[in-house]
Amino acid sequence: MDESSADTLPDSLVVVSNRQPYSHEWVAGPVDGPVEDDDVTVTEATGGVTSALDPLMRARGGTWVAWASGEADMAVADDGIVPVPPGEESYRLKRVPLSEEAIDGYYHGYSNQVLWPLCHEDTGRMWGDPAFWEQYCAVNDRFADAVRTVTDADELVWFQDYHLALAPRTVREARPDATLHHFWHIPWPAPSVFEHCPHADRLLDGLLACDVVGFHTAVFASRFRRCVEATLPEATVDEDSGVVHYDGASTHVVANPLGIDVDGVRKRAKAADTAAVRRRVLGETVPDPSIPVVLGVERLDYSKGIPERIAALDHLWERRPDLRGTFTYVQKASRTREGIATYRRYRQDVVSEIQRVNDVYATDDWQPIAYTERKLSTETLDGLYRVADVALVTPHRDGMNLVAHEYPTACVDGDGALVLSELAGAATQLDGALTVNPHDIAGIADALERALELDDDERRDRLERLQESVAALDSRHWVERQFAAGPD
Repeated sequence: MDESSADTLPDSLVVVSNRQPYSHEWVAGPVDGPVEDDDVTVTEATGGVTSALDPLMRARGGTWVAWASGEADMAVADDGIVPVPPGEESYRLKRVPLSEEAIDGYYHGYSNQVLWPLCHEDTGRMWGDPAFWEQYCAVNDRFADAVRTVTDADELVWFQDYHLALAPRTVREARPDATLHHFWHIPWPAPSVFEHCPHADRLLDGLLACDVVGFHTAVFASRFRRCVEATLPEATVDEDSGVVHYDGASTHVVANPLGIDVDGVRKRAKAADTAAVRRRVLGETVPDPSIPVVLGVERLDYSKGIPERIAALDHLWERRPDLRGTFTYVQKASRTREGIATYRRYRQDVVSEIQRVNDVYATDDWQPIAYTERKLSTETLDGLYRVADVALVTPHRDGMNLVAHEYPTACVDGDGALVLSELAGAATQLDGALTVNPHDIAGIADALERALELDDDERRDRLERLQESVAALDSRHWVERQFAAGPD
């Protein structure tokens, strides 16, 4: 973040998120006595929130409150606090240790078996075990306690995402003069879906303790306000101004799309050795560098639409036998939430379907789908984006989806096409993608076929429009807009 941008931001900031920007792990197991540098290794988190907020915290200082997820986290902390980044130590990381019971109930339970499917409008996957809600309440209280220990009376506190809907109310009661913000990074459901939530009033009450609540799109912000009207009769909603009046206070509900570090992605892509990236990631599965690569990158989450995408590839190769052997689909997947049986079964289904399609269409010198779960550095991933001729980003629903931003940014050679779900938040912000209904298998196949056969002029024009759209949403602007949105 440049100095001029930083000058528009608050002097003191506390960020609160489930995931921490840096974690510590033992190299060879816990040690007795003082911990030395070579006893632990430090891992920096990746993802949109970290890449947007870590530069801000480095520039301004402050405190980041997060779950102590690393095995050595608390051993290297003093009263739960460790200075970060390592070697620079420009801000403090306040860690909140959680028991296995708390993690199971708060994270694997309520956050990801109630709120996640609810907000992605997949209520059939919701499971409201009473212990989930109990732990969600308890852990939100623990985060609020941690915030109280590191904040002054009028400090600005910025909560991140669906894991922390209740904590703002507890902090507000203890710090009535503080400025509180919240950003909800996943979709917000329609009122007819939100009414399935057994604790709807409590969640809204917690969020409305904030001065500002942000969402990626105007649709999500409007849905939130409509849910407030439907759930809290004592609240008053001014749809024109986007302000909710509740409990004697006002909350600005705003649309503020998150972007990426455009310069960082572009620089890493330009510096990438694409031949080396192909060898390292694709290996023997795509040995011929002349074969086009179609790429998908996401976590193994049921909201990402991977089975429909595989079915679309099957449909395309069946309908167009002449396209067999002309491109390879590369699925870069990351395991996630493996403590939940639904996610383990989902991975098995994805891997099984990929194997089935490969069994049907593979030849001695061509593998239709290459699948990898390898952990890739940001440098390698940006190089892989640059290698790809087409990206398929087809989630059932997504708050934003930053792969749709990263891919065209990394296409520094002026070549590349994006097939994008019309139900991803990115589809409302980016110009130039080929948009599809993520449940329309034939439609995805048609869009991919078109992407592969675009003439040079249209391909270039679409990519330029995508790159311009992404540049306008640079993550620096997201931070600035958030703090400009609140009351004067």
